[in-house]
Amino acid sequence: MNETPTKREYLLPPKTNVGVIGWLKTNLFSNWHNSLLTFLLVALLAWLLPPLIRWAFIDSLWNSSAEACRNIDGACWSVIPNNLRFIILGFFPEGEEWRPIVAMLLLLGLVIYSKERSRWRKSLGWLWLANIIVMGSLMHGGVFGLSVVETSQWSGLPLTLLLSFFGMIVAYPFGILLALGRRSNMPTIKTMCVTYIEMIRGVPLISMLFMSSIMFPLFLPEGVTIDKVLRALIAIILFTAAYIAEVVRGGLQAMPRGQYEAADSLGLNYSQTMRLIILPQALKIVIPPSVGILLSVFKDTSLVVIIALFDVLKTTMVTLSNPEWGRYSTESYIFLALLYFCFCYAMSSYSRKLEKELDTGY
Repeated sequence: MNETPTKREYLLPPKTNVGVIGWLKTNLFSNWHNSLLTFLLVALLAWLLPPLIRWAFIDSLWNSSAEACRNIDGACWSVIPNNLRFIILGFFPEGEEWRPIVAMLLLLGLVIYSKERSRWRKSLGWLWLANIIVMGSLMHGGVFGLSVVETSQWSGLPLTLLLSFFGMIVAYPFGILLALGRRSNMPTIKTMCVTYIEMIRGVPLISMLFMSSIMFPLFLPEGVTIDKVLRALIAIILFTAAYIAEVVRGGLQAMPRGQYEAADSLGLNYSQTMRLIILPQALKIVIPPSVGILLSVFKDTSLVVIIALFDVLKTTMVTLSNPEWGRYSTESYIFLALLYFCFCYAMSSYSRKLEKELDTGY
């Protein structure tokens, strides 16, 4: 005798609409177009992946000499561990490697610590200032018995992080000021900001770096010099700030007039209105494009190779100039791409987390 189904069993969704089967049906086989594309993609992966896996993992060597790599058909990942010290640290003096390593760890640790919004207080700014002094002392030396290391020897990943992170940190508030200046009611300030933004956005970063390295020293008084790393950092800051300004200006224009009128009704002046009402909302809605620009800054620091600064890309290129390892450029650039991807993905993930935290639903 068949049992009568309970009311709960009547309410259960079909098994083909839930779980793995439901996901496949919804996303991969929802119609004949998607089904055809799914089968074509699976066929393409079946054709590409086996030889790729064989080259990268099965027939590869991970810790061997260059001579041993010449006798295999797979990847020679040995180029990375055998040259890792130079790729990461470049020309930093031997025996002093701990200094840039500690400086990088301090920087990354401070960035991770600063992620929590509950820690965004004045004390965090002082902590950043103290860490900058410590990192500068470790990199340059000359104090506490540390030997002096000229900035010409700063290279590899420490130089990349220095140019990118401090470029972002300084460029963002500068860009906000430019955006406010462009929307100012004072003609002189507005004209200056518009001229600066349009002029900088009209030239590529590579030209800014070239000007800072080659042309700018020609205008300095005789005997006055500015460090090449500092000049490159200033060029990156000036270039990035112009793009940040336009993004922030878009956020400011998106603010409804009622927000300004509400601030006026409360008796707030211009500074209080911007700091307490307008900017918190405007900066929130421009997080995605702002992060896109900051990611571009991190990747574009590789352009400093044209002014003879040895960032992590240049140290990799120097490694490949060695005839012993020159034929393994594919493996080297894959490692470099993964290194850039890790940093960029971390920044992108944090931006999405910040968007969710600040989302108010309107």
